[in-house]
Amino acid sequence: MRAKYIIPAVLGSFAVAWAADHYFADKKIFGGSTPSTVANKEWWEETDKKFQAWPRTAGPPVVMNPISRQNFIVKSRTDS
Repeated sequence: MRAKYIIPAVLGSFAVAWAADHYFADKKIFGGSTPSTVANKEWWEETDKKFQAWPRTAGPPVVMNPISRQNFIVKSRTDS
């Protein structure tokens, strides 16, 4: 019985959140512009090169953002 109120309320809140994000961030109804550091792909590539070139003082080299590179290792469990 309560689900008939809860489900539409949750869906409605998602709709309001999506609309707010769309109009505030994408349409920029309050003005502003997207920074060139976000919109420029070459800037991202150069920044990534700079991050990867930093000297490491301890441990093996690491990737600054392993999730975006999808290079993490998934270890399987062995039943012993």
